[in-house]
Amino acid sequence: MSKKTLKVELVRSPIGTRASHRGTVLGLGLKRIRQVRELEDTPAVRGMINKVSYLVKLV
Repeated sequence: MSKKTLKVELVRSPIGTRASHRGTVLGLGLKRIRQVRELEDTPAVRGMINKVSYLVKLV
């Protein structure tokens, strides 16, 4: 059985945002703009994406 995944892309710079939001972006493994990460679809990851939804997009 394959696990469900989400592709997340950083589209805006976290510079000038709250420290907790910068930490969340790093927690998602995103360091550069236009970087894409494939993450496991869990409630924790969904919550992190929701928190910084103005900085990332789902691909």
